[in-house]
Amino acid sequence: MHGKARRAGNSSAVEAGGRAGFVARGVIYFLVGILALRIAFSDGGQQADRGGALAEIAQKPFGSVLLWVLGIALAGMALWRLSEAAFGAAGPDGRKATKRLASAGRAVFYAFVSYSVLLFAAGDRGSGSGSGDAQSKDITAQALDMPGGRWLVGAVGAVIAGAGLWIAGRAALRKFHKHLRMGEMSPAVRRAVDVTGVFGGISRGVVFAVAGGFAVAAAVKARSGEAKGMDDTLRSFSTTPAGPWLLALIAVGLAAFGLFSCANARYRRI
Repeated sequence: MHGKARRAGNSSAVEAGGRAGFVARGVIYFLVGILALRIAFSDGGQQADRGGALAEIAQKPFGSVLLWVLGIALAGMALWRLSEAAFGAAGPDGRKATKRLASAGRAVFYAFVSYSVLLFAAGDRGSGSGSGDAQSKDITAQALDMPGGRWLVGAVGAVIAGAGLWIAGRAALRKFHKHLRMGEMSPAVRRAVDVTGVFGGISRGVVFAVAGGFAVAAAVKARSGEAKGMDDTLRSFSTTPAGPWLLALIAVGLAAFGLFSCANARYRRI
């Protein structure tokens, strides 16, 4: 029985689901980057987060069909991550407990994202396109009202900030090489993967780190309004001395991460 389960976890269907999931993630990040770029050089605009990306897709021809495809692809990503948690990931250290636990966490995350996208595709527009900023503030307010809530919010913020720095650091060190079949790439493709992987990964990590910093600030000041979702976090870059140019740089980086994620669909070891 266990052997059959392992073969199912290593099946071509699970592999296809994982690769489709990388494309879906790439599409969402690319659109978030484009939306953030619009915000950098104009007032207002669509929310630069997953909800904004879904709303943007819904407005296009065959947008509803594409939303269903994205939701199903993200479910495939969740299934692949679940198989990694159950049987271990590709690579010599893929069966380590820490790796499998991380895969389990990613499986839960992508299952939630898939569920929200599918709900949005089914017509529940509040499920996917609601403001991530408002949701972040609501959740933070509820947490702050709990006993020890400030410590809880601060700890979560510190974890998110630390994860962002970890993501950025691994991207800068090109740790993604060990997960990709680099030998199958032409020199031009390899350079493109390196540029998008490093630039995109660092940009993504910076966004996570800054969002985590805002959560820590909310805990210190005991004010839920200090917490920010992705959209408000991105907009905060335009209030720095660099003005909209820093936001534009981060926006291009997120779009680059979207392209890098699509490259993972082709070259990832699964």
